[in-house]
Amino acid sequence: MDKKIKKRALRRLNIIKGQIEGLKKMIENEKYCIDVLIQSMAIKQALSGIEDLILENHLRTHIPKQLKNKKEVAIRELLKIYKLAKRK
Repeated sequence: MDKKIKKRALRRLNIIKGQIEGLKKMIENEKYCIDVLIQSMAIKQALSGIEDLILENHLRTHIPKQLKNKKEVAIRELLKIYKLAKRK
C-alpha cells in the first residue's frame, strides 16, 4: 500500500472512530433525532472517503501490474466495484 495513502486512511479511520463514539453517546443521552442523523450521515461520508482512498491505492498500485499480466482479473474487479457503487 502506498505509504501516504495508508497514513491518510488510518488518520481518517481514527477520526471515524471518534465520530462513532460521539454518535453512541448521542443515542445514550437521547439527543435530538435530527442531530443524531446528521452525525450518522457525516460518518457515512467519512467512510466513503476511506473507500475513495483505497480505490485510489488500488488503481495506483495493483491495476497497472494486473493490466500487464492479468488483464481480465483487473477488468472483472473494476466492474465489480463499479456495480457495487451503483447500488448506493
